[in-house]
Amino acid sequence: MPRTAPRICPLCEATCGLTLTLDGSRVTGARGDADDVFSKGFICPKGAAFGQLDGDPDRLTAPLVRTDGRLREASWAEAFDLIAARVRPLVKEHGPHAVGVVLGNPNVHTMAGALYPPALLGALGTRSLFTASTVDQMPKHVSSGLLFGDPFAVPVPDLDRTDHLLLIGANPLESNGSLCTAPDFPGRLKALRARGGTLTVIDPRRTRTAGLADRHVAIRPGADAALLAALAHVLVTERLAAPGPHLTDRIDGLRELEDAVKEFSPEAVAGVCDVPAEVIRDVARELAAAPTAAVYVRVGGSTVAFGTLANWLVDVLNVLTGNLDRPGGALFPLSATSPPGPPSRRGFALGRWRSRVGGHPEAKGELPLAALAEEIATPGDGRVRALITIAANPVLSAPDGDRLDRALADALDLMVCVDPYLNETSRHADVILPPPPPSRSAHFDFAFNGFAVRNQVRYTPAPVPLDPGAMDECEIHARLVLAVSGLHGAEPSAVDDLIVDRLLRRAGASPDLAADLTGATGPERILDLMLRLGPYEGLTLDALRAAPHGIDLGPLRPRLDQVLRTRTGRIDLLPEPIAADLPRLRASLDARRADGTLLLVGRRHLRSNNSWMHNLPALNGGSNRCTLHIHPRDAERLAVTDGSAVRVRSAGGEIEAPAEVTDAVREGVVSLPHGWGHDRPGTRLSVAAARPGANVNQLLDGSLLDPLSGTAVLNAFEVTVRPALAP
Repeated sequence: MPRTAPRICPLCEATCGLTLTLDGSRVTGARGDADDVFSKGFICPKGAAFGQLDGDPDRLTAPLVRTDGRLREASWAEAFDLIAARVRPLVKEHGPHAVGVVLGNPNVHTMAGALYPPALLGALGTRSLFTASTVDQMPKHVSSGLLFGDPFAVPVPDLDRTDHLLLIGANPLESNGSLCTAPDFPGRLKALRARGGTLTVIDPRRTRTAGLADRHVAIRPGADAALLAALAHVLVTERLAAPGPHLTDRIDGLRELEDAVKEFSPEAVAGVCDVPAEVIRDVARELAAAPTAAVYVRVGGSTVAFGTLANWLVDVLNVLTGNLDRPGGALFPLSATSPPGPPSRRGFALGRWRSRVGGHPEAKGELPLAALAEEIATPGDGRVRALITIAANPVLSAPDGDRLDRALADALDLMVCVDPYLNETSRHADVILPPPPPSRSAHFDFAFNGFAVRNQVRYTPAPVPLDPGAMDECEIHARLVLAVSGLHGAEPSAVDDLIVDRLLRRAGASPDLAADLTGATGPERILDLMLRLGPYEGLTLDALRAAPHGIDLGPLRPRLDQVLRTRTGRIDLLPEPIAADLPRLRASLDARRADGTLLLVGRRHLRSNNSWMHNLPALNGGSNRCTLHIHPRDAERLAVTDGSAVRVRSAGGEIEAPAEVTDAVREGVVSLPHGWGHDRPGTRLSVAAARPGANVNQLLDGSLLDPLSGTAVLNAFEVTVRPALAP
């Protein structure tokens, strides 16, 4: 008989509650969970396709091991034996940094990905860590670290109470939001408008979100930081800045900031932004006049040359208008598993070490993903000789995938992938460890509850038991930790016990607390401990199990004093690394685009989340196409017709894509979506390969980075476009 079961959706940052329909072990349907305390029944096309993802026939069901140049199915024991036999000798001969680790986007959507990578990195002792953050949100982490002393102290807009929301480079009607966990983001924006609030969108494209706005400012791509600096200039020079008593005594550097933004008047930035000075002044005045307001930036303002400056200026504006740490403004969520105790005052430092080849400074312990290929392929001491990737596909997500593809094929001694697919990256692996379908895994959002627009907590056990011969994803991670640490053969519970012990010691709690934990598995015991040590009294795993649709913990509350980890215990409004980078922004005001070039930006589709969802028939097709959006006047000038093939060229190379002539992009701008390019041999992605699209990141050679965060410039770079048939 069919049955239903709740499951938190793991497919994007919105973390919506789902109700799955099950026929035995098969997921036959998914709908929004109307009783979910956070999402209240909302669902998007990705969540509705949960069953297709869960039952994708292209998913790997057993480990693969390379023998005589070919991947073949193997037992779990054989796979881990091989890893254990090859990693430790390599580390002994070449040092720990010879093993690189790449953590991909889906990694953060699982319990295993939240709990075990720190233990893996600790066991290896490597500094060669690369993640999806440096092709996405690292500028926000760096700016938060510099301002507040903690890279994870990310204030989020109080969507349900704000009177004025200013969005920069964000399209949450398509992306569902990120670094701002908000189920039904579209409904929340409509509610803002319905209660008389104002929505302003700054974006070079007329996105669905921009179409909902009261004001859409079609900025020139890449000029976000300049425009934000001009908004700060207006607030300061027109005496509109009013941090308020709750912030005034917690700020250092206000006078220095006022001096720093004086050069960025609306008249000075209007040319590079292609936004009239009076429009900039109006936006600033409206922001200051609103009873409450919040400023929010995402990928379009992060993966650009001044990404860290733009993210810093967002919170500068929130401070200057008095809206930081205030209801209706930008607040710091309080997750149920937040670490206990008062914040340390260690502060935040950049560049504690640098990459071997390019000399790129680390940020938050990570090196730029764009530097991975050179770290593998460039000879010399410290070269990355082995690579462990977890839910990552950097051949498509990093710049110059062709170079990385060659490096993975020719220059590694060992490659291990934790991945359910044989994709463009994992096809090079010596060992692939496939996690089970998501219906076979329990779910708790360790990461995203820290960015949620309302405090709440939800846990869903695995709706379906593991198939015979399959291995739980957490056990895969635990056994991988044991294999690389020299403890191969020990029970996975040893890793869980180690994590529990570390959490207890870090919290200064009694070891006897471990005996009270009620979880049936290691990950559940860890979760139970984190809840017991967390900020909400009486919250346990048993309490979550008794509330399958979640527990509402109330709206966000001011808590700046609990968040600040700077050495002074105050907000550093103009950190030295930021001040040192401002002259580069000032110089950009005089820059001009090369003749004959266009500026390329990315875009997101509601039925897509990077490369890993293109293999589902329900999500690949229709309007979700890899086309080059081009303005009608640009198309006419270049003799490009709608649907015709065009060649797009930049520093990293040339790709071909069909043109889609539309005024949704402003003149001088073209747009291609990210995550496509499924045309490499040796993969097992039948649906994606039938509609491969073009890899937009192949237009980049990896040399364009935001210097403070190491984030790849994936937006607002110059390209040329011509008909594919042109000589």
